Amino acid sequence: MTTRLYSHDIFLEHHTPPGHPERPDRIRAVAAVLEHEAFAPLERVEAPKGDPETIRYAHPEDHIQRVLAQIPDSGIARIDEDTCASPQSYEVVLHAIGAANAAVDDVFAKEASNVFVAARPPGHHAEKTTAMGFCLFNTAAIAARHAQKAHGAERVAIVDWDVHHGNGTQDIFWDDASVLYCSTHQMPLYPGTGAKDETGEHGTICNAPLSAQDGGDQFRAAFRERVLAAIDDFRPDLIIVSAGFDAHHRDPLAEINLVENDFDWATGKLMDAAGHHCDNRLVSLLEGGYDLKGLASSTAAHVMRLMRG
Repeated sequence: MTTRLYSHDIFLEHHTPPGHPERPDRIRAVAAVLEHEAFAPLERVEAPKGDPETIRYAHPEDHIQRVLAQIPDSGIARIDEDTCASPQSYEVVLHAIGAANAAVDDVFAKEASNVFVAARPPGHHAEKTTAMGFCLFNTAAIAARHAQKAHGAERVAIVDWDVHHGNGTQDIFWDDASVLYCSTHQMPLYPGTGAKDETGEHGTICNAPLSAQDGGDQFRAAFRERVLAAIDDFRPDLIIVSAGFDAHHRDPLAEINLVENDFDWATGKLMDAAGHHCDNRLVSLLEGGYDLKGLASSTAAHVMRLMRG
């Protein structure tokens, strides 16, 4: 069992204002915890720069140009109240996309059993035509399309356990029967989407909202009854995880009380599903997680479970 890790120092170069929760220290915290000797077997690869053309898999040209027009020559530009860009932001997101697409290549070529991409900024709030929620482009959506275009995947499942609903991924695949999008998230909470009755044009959107103060028992029940059941019905050729760790009880942006063992458990369940349906092909992409200690310990539990097989 080989787990590959993609990372790159360039992920430190997307800058946000002082006090902003989505900050370079998130990547430093993840990198530090994965330096522990327990993670020595990880196969570490520098995140490659992605092909800009692949952004068009999920976003139209006018959206791409709007984002590029807001990248500043210096300082920090506000795209909206929450979402920022700095001079290197486009290069940063190209490496995030490149790593995600390379991870897809790896699992289809059997060069790795599974892959974790430690990149930022996150992507799951980026809708087809709107950058929002700290996100510029939707990395998971682009990776799913890459699996279809480059490897002939007929069905891709994206499982999102970030505490905030991935409205962007839902928007991109709302009318697409070839991609299953499943999400556990706190509701009500930003961005306000993710109700159970939001099922898409083909029933391939599966939302499992949680209530404030819910913990592991409620999360696991929702995951078993809705997410895992939907995956079994869908029978994907690849599972992509939008792995946000802001449902951890320490996180300042939400009120779900998960602990490290919950992420370990969910990872194991998705690995079982990948083994049953798609020859173990599983790619995990870092999304949210804003308490550095909670982020680091949750990422460690997740990656350790990927390594255990």
